[in-house]
Amino acid sequence: MQRYELAAAFQPRNLATRGPLHLLEQIDPKTTAHLVIDMQNGFMRPGAMLEVPDARAVVPQINAISGALRAAGGMVAFTRFAWRPDEARLWDAFYRRFLHPDRAARQQEAFAPDAPDLQLWDGLDVAEGDLVVDKTRYSAFITGTCDLHDILQARGIRTLIISGTMTNCCCESSARDAMQYGYDVVFVSDANATLTALEQDTTLMNLALLFAEVAPTDAVLQALQG
Repeated sequence: MQRYELAAAFQPRNLATRGPLHLLEQIDPKTTAHLVIDMQNGFMRPGAMLEVPDARAVVPQINAISGALRAAGGMVAFTRFAWRPDEARLWDAFYRRFLHPDRAARQQEAFAPDAPDLQLWDGLDVAEGDLVVDKTRYSAFITGTCDLHDILQARGIRTLIISGTMTNCCCESSARDAMQYGYDVVFVSDANATLTALEQDTTLMNLALLFAEVAPTDAVLQALQG
């Protein structure tokens, strides 16, 4: 399961190389979005092709953050990893070079429009007014493959709280790009899930040093409710 100890222990080096981060102390919920990455049947369902078992365990944390931010006047946005066969520029570098042809075909079918595995996991609290946006790359901030950035800008969002799966893939990729687009990023250590503790801890360390404030759910809830 997810661990926070390694990233927390890494903070002194982080703070020695740049100014301290206090995003949660200064957070304005009205300009904040909870970005929930790819919590879909295709990653959550037991036996799914891309199952991440630990992702099911972080659903309560994700729901708690979403509820607290909605109550404080903020925004909740869910991304879905998708395959769009009509996309202007297909992701050949991934589907053709990183996957066996049979696996590529199966994955494209699993995340095609209206496919069951494309849909959000039914254990998530999705409220009326929440944003659901599809993306066709790891990151939700790749121009021409997802409209998320434009929507967030139109709504005046400046801070992102990131949760979801997988920690070291789509969650990390989105956090890195969001920070470089100018967002303040809070990456929730125990509301992101991946396949191994090594992948989890390594990602948290790197994000804490270079891209985000890494914090547990309890700290996020305290900031939003306070």
